[in-house]
Amino acid sequence: MKTKMMLVMVALLMAATSVSAQNAKVDDKELVGVWMLESMQWEGENKTLCGKESGYTQFKYYGANGEYACAAMSLSDNGNVVVMPHEYGTYTFKDGWYSECGREKIKDAMVMVDKNTFKGTWKTRHDIWKKISISEKTVKYIVDCCKLKNTPADVEQAMKQALFK
Repeated sequence: MKTKMMLVMVALLMAATSVSAQNAKVDDKELVGVWMLESMQWEGENKTLCGKESGYTQFKYYGANGEYACAAMSLSDNGNVVVMPHEYGTYTFKDGWYSECGREKIKDAMVMVDKNTFKGTWKTRHDIWKKISISEKTVKYIVDCCKLKNTPADVEQAMKQALFK
């Protein structure tokens, strides 16, 4: 009887510790760094794993100074990585309120699960992101590609006139 009681107490203690660890608040500053999209799932559809399995992923960079960059990446048929810049700008993240590129702040659009994982929701797509470690040279290259996404207005107008007449 004593052994059963001890086992029950140990099980309850372990469960309480697990719940406590899951509810531990992750500091907002843990967002700073480089993140890779691990999976995405549109509501009503199957989860898509990203990376080597699919040949597609996304990259997000969050700088300590509020700098933000996002790019999609895919593997071409010949095995080269294709960087598709999405956007470049700034972000804010405080007490669960998140905004990027000056858009309206949204509560719980991004939830830090732990120091290396966050869950995000964009429209009806649910994402899981993992923090990764890559060289500063690689980060700089991708961020620079994203900066070029912001085409100056006069160049944009010249391209429209020349290429889409």
